[in-house]
Amino acid sequence: MGKLATEMLKGTLEGIVLAILSSRPAYGYEITAQLRDQGFSDIAEGTVYALLVRIEQRGLVDVEKVPSEKGPPRKVYSLNDQGREYLEEFWRTWSFLAERLEQLREGGN
Repeated sequence: MGKLATEMLKGTLEGIVLAILSSRPAYGYEITAQLRDQGFSDIAEGTVYALLVRIEQRGLVDVEKVPSEKGPPRKVYSLNDQGREYLEEFWRTWSFLAERLEQLREGGN
C-alpha cells in the first residue's frame, strides 16, 4: 500500500471497522483477518487493536469477554445504537465525498 493510500485509510478505517461489526460481532483478530481478506493486506494488527480501544472509549461498541480455548478471554466487539448512528453518518459523508470527487475527476463542478 502506498503512502497516499495509507494516509487516506487513516481517516476511514474507523468507519470500515464499524461496517465490519455491523454484520456481526467479532474480536480483534477476526476483524484484522477480514480487513486483509478485503484487500487491506498491510494493516498491522496493532493498528486495529488501538482503533478498537478508541471506539470502545467513545461508546460506539459494546464489549463482551468470551472464554477462549487458546488463551485468555477474547474481547468480542459488537456495534451498539450509538455506533450504528455513527456508521450511518460515516456512509452519508462517504457518499457526499465520493460524489464530489467523481465530479472533479470528470471535470465538472
